[in-house]
Amino acid sequence: MELLHSGKVRDVYADGEDLILVASDRISIYDVALPTPIPDKGRLLTALSLWWFEQLADLVPNHVISATDVPAEFAGRAIRCRRLDMVPVECVARGYLTGGGFAEYQRTGAVSGVELPRGLVEASILPEPIFTPSTKAPKGEHDEPITYAEVVDKVGAETAERLRQITIDVYRRGAEIAADRGILIADTKIELGWAPDGTLVLADELLTSDSSRFWPAESYQPGRAQFSFDKQYVRDWATGSGWDRQPPAPEVPAEVVEATRARYVEVYEKLTGNRWD
Repeated sequence: MELLHSGKVRDVYADGEDLILVASDRISIYDVALPTPIPDKGRLLTALSLWWFEQLADLVPNHVISATDVPAEFAGRAIRCRRLDMVPVECVARGYLTGGGFAEYQRTGAVSGVELPRGLVEASILPEPIFTPSTKAPKGEHDEPITYAEVVDKVGAETAERLRQITIDVYRRGAEIAADRGILIADTKIELGWAPDGTLVLADELLTSDSSRFWPAESYQPGRAQFSFDKQYVRDWATGSGWDRQPPAPEVPAEVVEATRARYVEVYEKLTGNRWD
């Protein structure tokens, strides 16, 4: 196999006509990979992505060829997948106002150019899910919010509308399934690529603790930060550490690593109904 790309948390190999997408235990926040791995993270995210790809297979096609026909050293954390021409846009859907979206709303009253009602607070549920795309920055640089009009400029009006509709549809279906299991999906980021026939196909990961914000429904209360089953716990630790968000990132304390792993395991079990072994 040939290593094509080593990203912040994933490595991509060429194996003939196929790609092998390998999820590492590395964790990234603020577009910087931290030096301390989260044990089992790669396996957890791969298993959760595969579960979601199955749940949404009737909604939008995905890039998965096989989760078992992979090199033995990558077993459990790799997917054999189709080659795609990746869309040069990060596709983000938000159903709740939090994170960078909330910060932008406080400054402008809008998120990625989408005007929102006045008076919303941290973790407010939005009147309806919104499409808030961002740039797909190279390694070492930061993704930046962009407007829908800028997406049109990048890919054309027809494709932009398809990206928006698929992203919102994926979010709605995912949020509905998760709600039945006591989980709120505040927002999520998906990746899409073009197959040779021009079909838009889901790629990379899907509705995981790295690409989404998961909140327990039972404790949800707008106006404050929520307990999160995702890497928000690491973001909060990093913010409190005084790190300036520029590489190199500091080592993550053992207790933060263990708490983060526990949250990834818990949300995997809650969503899939499977026990993590």
